[in-house]
Amino acid sequence: MRFLIFLVSSFCFALEAIAIDPQEANETKKLILPGESFLVENRPAFILLPEVSLRKTPQPWVFYAPTLAGYPDGHEKWMHQQFLDAGVAVAGIDVGEAYGNPASRKLFDAFFDQMTDKRGLSKRPCLLGRSRGGLWVTSWACDHPERFAGLAGIYPVFDFKTYPGLAKAAAAYEMAPEELEKQIVNTNPIARMSVLGKAKLPVFIIHGDEDKVVPLKENSQTFLETYQSTGAGDSVTLLVVKGQGHNFWEGFFRCQALIDFVIERAKTGALGPK
Repeated sequence: MRFLIFLVSSFCFALEAIAIDPQEANETKKLILPGESFLVENRPAFILLPEVSLRKTPQPWVFYAPTLAGYPDGHEKWMHQQFLDAGVAVAGIDVGEAYGNPASRKLFDAFFDQMTDKRGLSKRPCLLGRSRGGLWVTSWACDHPERFAGLAGIYPVFDFKTYPGLAKAAAAYEMAPEELEKQIVNTNPIARMSVLGKAKLPVFIIHGDEDKVVPLKENSQTFLETYQSTGAGDSVTLLVVKGQGHNFWEGFFRCQALIDFVIERAKTGALGPK
């Protein structure tokens, strides 16, 4: 039975890992909830806004990743609806299978500027990274820790050596694997996490203890230990789910503690600088 569950989980993740078709890069995306699709730097982007009576100025929001062709997906619909019902917007941009490379971070900068300068979203959103979305948001957060009010993760990847693996990450970073290995302390998000720890960025992570695709130990557990080494261990909540792997278990997406954390941090960020 465990082997069968692993096969199903692996198959689901394989579907998740399909890269966006380059021909679709300049097309707007389909949304799981009412909102707006648009382009930023010719990349698909989206925003889900609360109903008008719940909106604020500046608008609290969640910066979500990975915004690939099918994400956020139906498994997350209820979770994102909770954010909207609490007056928190959700937005993201599809940077492709970049794994946190410099080009993707520049696209994040352009998206962030448009959302905050032209659309009235707050200057300090809460980040939310699901799976490889963890690589997306943390690589960027390490560049600008002062920009964010919090970080949440659902079985997030922090170490690109575990997923997608050094060879695929190297291709995204336009390096040979050997070259990327030499620069690992400056490129791999998990090696840079002390920046977020020193900034004491609040974090909430939920991760299964049987995750074979994004191993708990090398990713979320190491993240926690890095925070602890900087004296910021109290800023991280790591919720380890027994018996769960990298799958679509409903508890990952209906975790009330994570939802409450995201809402609280997004609203705190909208109040202004720390």
